[in-house]
Amino acid sequence: MMRQPQQKALASMRRTFHLAHYRQPSAGSRPLLARRRFHLTAPTYLPRKRSFFTSNVFLQQNGTEPSVATPGVGRTPDFSADNGRAKTDKTSSSSATSYQPTSQPAATLRRKPPLKNSLRRVAVVAQKGVPSKTAATAAADVAVDAADGSATISAVCVADSFDMDAVVDALLVHGFLLDPDDSGFEVHEVVHARGANNGDIFVFPSGTVVTWSLPPDVVTALATRHLLPAAEDPHLDRKEVEDLEYVVDATRESSTMTGDVVVLGTKAEADDGDRLNTTLAKIAFSSGLARSTKLAVLESSLNSYFESTRQIPGLLSRGSRFTLSRRFILQKTGELLNLRAQLNHYNELTDSLPDIFWDSKSELRLETYYDRVGKALDVGVRIKTLNEKMNYAQEVVNVLRETSSEKHSTRLEWIIIVLIAVEVFFELRRVYMEKHDRDSDDAAKST
Repeated sequence: MMRQPQQKALASMRRTFHLAHYRQPSAGSRPLLARRRFHLTAPTYLPRKRSFFTSNVFLQQNGTEPSVATPGVGRTPDFSADNGRAKTDKTSSSSATSYQPTSQPAATLRRKPPLKNSLRRVAVVAQKGVPSKTAATAAADVAVDAADGSATISAVCVADSFDMDAVVDALLVHGFLLDPDDSGFEVHEVVHARGANNGDIFVFPSGTVVTWSLPPDVVTALATRHLLPAAEDPHLDRKEVEDLEYVVDATRESSTMTGDVVVLGTKAEADDGDRLNTTLAKIAFSSGLARSTKLAVLESSLNSYFESTRQIPGLLSRGSRFTLSRRFILQKTGELLNLRAQLNHYNELTDSLPDIFWDSKSELRLETYYDRVGKALDVGVRIKTLNEKMNYAQEVVNVLRETSSEKHSTRLEWIIIVLIAVEVFFELRRVYMEKHDRDSDDAAKST
């Protein structure tokens, strides 16, 4: 028989076990027995491993390079029911890791970057190709451009034309050095000035100012304030600004364009200190950019013209009557003729080579630089498109003129009809009066 102290101790142990395993659950919690795990699987509220549903070695690597023979892959871990941890064999303990539940939610897990040998990356590289070092170097050179405009070519068109003698006087008053490299161009062709910060300024008779390596605020102040007294028919409300990036290559003898970036070859300047070739190249590129900016002004003016007449085709298509004065029609006809003349006659926009390059004695092919700027900015296509738009506008104007002529002819016809009716009335009145007089005379004779 068991002694009484031993029985009391055994009863106390049983009561402690009963309270520990069968106590009532608190609010919001589950009983301890209900939280016991009877399956050798991870809890459902924990995130699944990337390799849970697959045996693909590329999906099992979790962002690391796969090995040819990974020890422990495919082994079944041995789970013990007492602590629920995965244990591997002693031979694979150095390679196979045990599953450690994490408290981090699945939503916060970040996707790992694709592998270097992934099929998606191979397909993307095969489609796009490997970028060349030359293009990357050019992009890096262009990225050097800062907000101060140190590597920017800016063109501003503020007037229909410039009085070049007044331009020379304005630049001299503000202390600019004119024609510092003896380029040999006439004043009515182009005016070259250079400031204290070695920024170049080129003023063209077409009303355009082109600057190299000048801040944007200085360019705006120069074109809209300092040179404004020399402008003829200024249009500050329709001014156009265009920019190009340029890089300096001291290893090139000639200049070129890569895309829309001007590559300025300054080998002669770096070796001999002669800046003439560099200045001539700048003048050629500047002339091409000034041509594009002047064309942009005409494009803007034509868009404004279309905006003022956009309702006319709709009215004509509906057969509605519109009351447009003859003065309005003549005004629109004159505006269109002026735009067409500025595009094709008064400016050198349609010329393949400006007159300033015909007498140039430079060994450089300046017309090549001029043409490359035009091709980069699609000047030829834009001129063709602008002429086609003007042809359409001319058709609208012709319809308006025909309608106005018809209305004028109809008005004249009605005037003639009214005059004939008045004449007939007076003739009938005369006949009636004569007949009345004869009847009166006959009545007097009879009495």
